[in-house]
Amino acid sequence: MHYVSTRGTAPKLTFEDAILTGLARDGGLYVPAEVPRISHGDIAALAGLSYEETAFRVMRPFIGESFSDEDLAGIIVRAYAGFDHAARAPLVQLQPNHFLMELFHGPTLAFKDVAMQLIGQLFQTVLHRRGERVTITGATSGDTGAAAMEAFRGLDAVDVFILYPHGRVSGVQRRQMTTVSEPNTHALALTGTFDDCQARLKDMFNDFAFRDDVRLAGVNSINWARILAQVVYYFTAAVSLGAPHRAVSFTVPTGNFGDIFAGSIAKRMGLPIEKLVVATNQNDILHRVLSTGDYVTQGVIPSISPSMDIQVSSNFERALFDVYDREGPAVAQLMDALKEGGEVRISQGAHGRLREIFTSGRVSEAETLAMIVRARAEFSEILCPHSAIGVEVAQAHLGTTPMITLATAHPAKFPDAVEAAIGVRPPLPARMANLFQQPERVTRVENDLAALQGIIRGKVSV
Repeated sequence: MHYVSTRGTAPKLTFEDAILTGLARDGGLYVPAEVPRISHGDIAALAGLSYEETAFRVMRPFIGESFSDEDLAGIIVRAYAGFDHAARAPLVQLQPNHFLMELFHGPTLAFKDVAMQLIGQLFQTVLHRRGERVTITGATSGDTGAAAMEAFRGLDAVDVFILYPHGRVSGVQRRQMTTVSEPNTHALALTGTFDDCQARLKDMFNDFAFRDDVRLAGVNSINWARILAQVVYYFTAAVSLGAPHRAVSFTVPTGNFGDIFAGSIAKRMGLPIEKLVVATNQNDILHRVLSTGDYVTQGVIPSISPSMDIQVSSNFERALFDVYDREGPAVAQLMDALKEGGEVRISQGAHGRLREIFTSGRVSEAETLAMIVRARAEFSEILCPHSAIGVEVAQAHLGTTPMITLATAHPAKFPDAVEAAIGVRPPLPARMANLFQQPERVTRVENDLAALQGIIRGKVSV
């Protein structure tokens, strides 16, 4: 199994090298050269297996020779040992043919744990085997950073630097990053938006001298291992509802497109998925491009669903690579034009292919709050604002096929928004009850590449 860049000029890599590299040197994102298929019979055989056993069978074709079966099985077991639900990603029925997949049973109460805990174990295994150390950097709109800190805290082969937009994440999200005490972890509060954080991250990767000097590695959703880990729960959910003998649909609240792209990979692998529905908040660039074909960035409007306050959705490039027939130069031209002018027009043929795979919906702030109220009254569920957006959009796409909406975070991660809607402040789990009593460690940084690089050079242990 080899991996290629979406922009076509970076060298092919093995799975191991692709996950350590993160962003390709031509600026693209790594994807498998071919997406492996799983037969109808092999999907049916997943019924009744544990989450870990399913993860092994789904991920194994993508790994190649990078890990032995024994190593991979051990990595998966260690990754999910800290989850507080035996099913890891359980389903809850909301109403006839509508189910909620709870993806918040990991250490930091968000779906990012599903992938990040796996990446932590993958990196530790590879780096120990190679006798190497790396500097992991990431940009977060809230949840990725906390999950990365938790996954890599105290590991002896890495330093971790997480950029988050100052004042634009929830208090719980911020403290899950800034109260981590291990000296190999560093929270960097950048003046600006998540898109600014993401842009500076890409700038660091594209500065090859700096990249090589500090041995930079990335764990954002640009890292293929993030996508692969998320593919697994599409299979576990679908099989529990009767796949492959009947189709299912998914609605996914998303800003950076990684979680919904994982669903499209599951579909290409053979999982019978009827609909993949993108749910956006008022920062609705994904809904607009899927509706019109115009990929036009606008200013980010802060919302009560801050993890979706994004205008440049990195993983959308992977989808464009596929609908442009895997023509790297065409994708590179599109991405360069988007960076320079803030807008591009997707070709009619490519847009049509996107519409064959994805549909979408947009939810306002008022509608989000109203759904939190309705979910508690009608479904006896307290939803975080992101999950509420997913449920609201899913309502417009319900039919005879079972719909599974991804609940991406525990409501206690966004207590202000939930309390504003229903007058109840959702409590943190007992294991996190002292979060707001712990001291914070954070470094403020301006939206300046040189300043950021200086801070990392000053703290890195490589």
